[in-house]
Parts: sequence; structure tokens; C-alpha cells
Amino acid sequence: MVAGAASNNIKNTLKMLGIASDICRRVAIITYEAEINLVIHAGGGMLQALISEDHVDLVIRDEGPGIADINKAMTEGYSTATEQAREMGFGAGMGLPNIKRNSDTFDIESEVGKGTTLRSTVFFNKN
Repeated sequence: MVAGAASNNIKNTLKMLGIASDICRRVAIITYEAEINLVIHAGGGMLQALISEDHVDLVIRDEGPGIADINKAMTEGYSTATEQAREMGFGAGMGLPNIKRNSDTFDIESEVGKGTTLRSTVFFNKN
């Protein structure tokens, strides 16, 4: 599967379910950024979307190199992407900040040499 395909499939599923376009856009941003991170930094992984009546839970896991300093990785502009990834237009250091900004809840756990798990929730109707 090509990076971006899962985010497009999830967005289309939410649209078919009648979810508001602004919510679909936020979920698409989160999942696309996560997919790109999986490809660039971990060489692959798992993205799971659990759609409920009032929200979608996203779980992204990889067994890549892990993130040594999560606080630093959350800083806009900080990137550990390779020069090759940057030359292709990726690795601007906005992935994790964009994921957090578009999430209603956000959690990330990582262990160097073991991998990373990211959890995000987007509610359909914020009260």
C-alpha cells in the first residue's frame, strides 16, 4: 500500500458515514502525517482507526528506531528525516505537531530501539 492510501480510505469512510467535513479533514491530516512518519522513520507499521458513534480513535504503531526525545520531536521544525526524505519534500518537522494540533486527545509513547505508539482521538461533536 502507498503512503496516503490509508488516510484517504479513512476519510472516505467518514464521509460515507455523514461525518462533518471539518472532522474528516482533521482525521485525514492526522492519518496522513502518521503514515508519512511510518514510512520515513520506521519503514512501515500499523495504523488502526476505530470509528464509534461520537468519535474516532486512531492508533499508530511501529517497531522503528523509536524517538529519543519526544519533547524535542514535538517542536515545530525539528526533524530527524534523512536528506533523501527532505529532498522529496518530507521531513519538515511538522508531522507530530500537526497530529497533536488536530487531535482532541493525543498520547505518544516511544522507546529507543523498540518503536513508537501514538494514540489520537477526534470527537465528532465537541460540546
